[in-house]
Amino acid sequence: MKRPAAAAAPGSLPLVAVVGRPNVGKSTLVNRIVGRREAIVEETPGVTRDRKFLDAEWAGRDFTIVDTGGWLAGGGSLDRQVSAQSERAIREAAAILLVVDSTVGITDDDAKVANLLRRTDRTVIVVANKIDGDSRESDGWVFAHLGLGDPFPVSAIHGRGTGDMLDALVKLLPVDEAPDDPAGDPALDPAVPSVVIVGRPNVGKSTLFNRLIGDERSVVHDLPGTTRDSIDTLVSTPDGDIRFVDTAGMRRRGKEAEGAEYYSLVRALQSLDRAQFALLVMDASEGITRQDQRLAERVDAAGGPVVLLLNKWELLDAERRATVTADLEDRLGFLAYAPVLKISARTGLGVHKLYPALQESMAASRRRVSTGELNRVLAEAQASHQSPGGRILYATQGATEPPTFTLFATKAVPAPYLRYLERRIREHFGFGPTPLVFRVRRRSN
Repeated sequence: MKRPAAAAAPGSLPLVAVVGRPNVGKSTLVNRIVGRREAIVEETPGVTRDRKFLDAEWAGRDFTIVDTGGWLAGGGSLDRQVSAQSERAIREAAAILLVVDSTVGITDDDAKVANLLRRTDRTVIVVANKIDGDSRESDGWVFAHLGLGDPFPVSAIHGRGTGDMLDALVKLLPVDEAPDDPAGDPALDPAVPSVVIVGRPNVGKSTLFNRLIGDERSVVHDLPGTTRDSIDTLVSTPDGDIRFVDTAGMRRRGKEAEGAEYYSLVRALQSLDRAQFALLVMDASEGITRQDQRLAERVDAAGGPVVLLLNKWELLDAERRATVTADLEDRLGFLAYAPVLKISARTGLGVHKLYPALQESMAASRRRVSTGELNRVLAEAQASHQSPGGRILYATQGATEPPTFTLFATKAVPAPYLRYLERRIREHFGFGPTPLVFRVRRRSN
């Protein structure tokens, strides 16, 4: 249905929403349009739940495409939240792709979605998906009865017909008023710190994410595993912009996960490895679990600063709080440098302490020390406590984020002695809440 497209906001790209009932191929179409597998695709209905924004380009026109969960007229509370996310995408979009399944025909939910779209003033293109050959093209024309114009027969999985559909779409988009220089867009600026939120399913990650960004961007529900993909949002703070990334709950090891859960785990791990900082959320009401410990080990291996968050703290009495605090020190002792915040993502208790903790971690991660002072500290440390292995001759800081030191030694330095040197360096220079990396090189003869 060709109605005037809404104008894009100055400095932004036109937004195209992909909507429809569950399991019609919306995420497959999104992956086809962006040219890579960004959205999780699974035969099981309801895999996509949150809105996922991706940059796309066709015929020289740039736009942002948003993948949405399946819209349903009824269903439970989770279905209603997912549908609300789809309706929000419809309101914000300049153009809408309504995806329908040509192998099924018009369903009651298709008709209800179409009725919803007819009441908007947005450009709507009906995409009759799963037309895998010429013999099936006639199946798509039944969707003309939806009253939204002639449908475009496509096969999202094979790419058939998607070019014609995109040609029509970009002609209907408003004039792009985005700046020519992408470096001027803070959302694309690599200097903007990226903070990933990780944790087991149902520990409150999405509730925290929504509170931090001040927007109901992620679907929040008591059902474990609600978030299936990684979602990011740029937040402006008095100390600068921060990109927060919400991830799916990590329940199992990669070799144990299957289907959509496997791809969710892959996305979460990719987000963790790309991010500069991590927020590890744990459910204080359940204590520190073995899964929390395994995940903390994975976060530690990523090498960036981490803030430990004990969520749902308001549910614990004094005795239970003492027990959880002791368990944290015992099981996550390898993250002893990390600040621990006791919060309630639901009520906001303690969340105000998060930004200062992040800023302190960021500052410590970027700190660089002078070579002369570094070697004086190491000389004093060795004078106080001699190494049972190699002697440190010289050291230099080679990198930041995280601070990385190269130690030149006469021979191998035992790990316990390296930890002693780390403690001395951390205390002297005030590195505080950031990991330190040490590389030992033996003096060549």
